[in-house]
Amino acid sequence: MRKFIIILTLCLTSSIFCFSQTQLELNTEALNNYKKADTKLNQVYSQILKEYKSDVVFITNLKNSQRLWIQFRDAEMKAKYPEREDGYYGSIFPLCWNLYLKELTEERIKKLSIWLVGHQEGDVCNGSVKIKE
Repeated sequence: MRKFIIILTLCLTSSIFCFSQTQLELNTEALNNYKKADTKLNQVYSQILKEYKSDVVFITNLKNSQRLWIQFRDAEMKAKYPEREDGYYGSIFPLCWNLYLKELTEERIKKLSIWLVGHQEGDVCNGSVKIKE
């Protein structure tokens, strides 16, 4: 029985180390996840531009909105992580930075996606959003 417990403990301990990631790997994964979200945002934005190209006023306002959102995003990042002396936030900083960038980007995707999904007929507050067919 004691031998079984020792073997079980060794197996469990070794499995923990097999699945662990270094800080660099975690940072890289967070960066890649942000890049995927950013790519999706650009796809959604491009698709809206294509679908609404005949609505010149909307497209002008959307482009302005996106420029301002980028400024907001950058300001939000600086507010959350003000510039400090080198190493202030530690080795986890790139992970945290990219997790928050991804979060903000996913929120923007959700906001913009309404122009692709559309509104139900009868929604009197749909503004420039097309009605679902």
